[in-house]
Amino acid sequence: MTEPKYQPEHTFNWKGALALIVGMIAGTSVVSSINVISIFVFNTNFQYSNFYLMVVNAAGFLGAIFTYDLAIARPQTGQKLGFNLSVTDLSTHLIIFPFMFGMMLIAEFITSQIPISGPFFGPFYEFFQNLMANMTADKKTLLVMAVVMAPLFEEIIFRGIIQKGLINKGMKPAAAILIASVVFGIVHGNPWQFVGAVLLGVVLGLVYHRTKSLLLPILLHAFNNLCSALLIFYGDTESLAEVFKVSEFKVLALGIVLFSVFYYLFSRKFSVKHSEK
Repeated sequence: MTEPKYQPEHTFNWKGALALIVGMIAGTSVVSSINVISIFVFNTNFQYSNFYLMVVNAAGFLGAIFTYDLAIARPQTGQKLGFNLSVTDLSTHLIIFPFMFGMMLIAEFITSQIPISGPFFGPFYEFFQNLMANMTADKKTLLVMAVVMAPLFEEIIFRGIIQKGLINKGMKPAAAILIASVVFGIVHGNPWQFVGAVLLGVVLGLVYHRTKSLLLPILLHAFNNLCSALLIFYGDTESLAEVFKVSEFKVLALGIVLFSVFYYLFSRKFSVKHSEK
């Protein structure tokens, strides 16, 4: 019986990082150039429209992914970049969503301990708040960007490309998950989102590594962002403790219980290494 032919998988290194950065710059530059042409030729500036905001965001991510595919993945493997998006059983979803929610509560507590006033944090926090407020006031646009686009594109890049590429290179999974999560936190550009992004990135990375399906971290990421968006829309804050007027320590306690219980169930269910093929 003929054994199936081995298919090489992409590995991630500094060249891959450079490809992602160049691709993102190129993608956003193309859209920006088109807008400049529109200003001079048609006297129309799309820069502050919700449609332009979504397009330039998508162009940056798509530019990064396509550049990595063409410059790194295909030369290394001889095939286009691809990801497993298989659907798992219902029991897996019943475990990973409370698991994720527990970490969300823990992340909220830790984030709440970061100062928002003082000579350094005060001006930085005010700048960050103004930046977020000035992006767009349109709820539909924010939902599309935060709940659809960000989970899809960011999980492809941080889990599907960086984390998986580091593991394929021979790095220990724990180290690869941590590196991808820290980079994920850094690109958010502020200490308040950094903490949550790193902690949640660890859960997303662990789920992806154990289940081998990129669909699950995409869904979990969308769930996290949807919760944040709804809190902002209806409570004018991302804090569950503030919205429901409960102690931050109660939020932390609930988070620890949920995280511990469902991590145990998750680790038992995926205690052996599953094949991605």
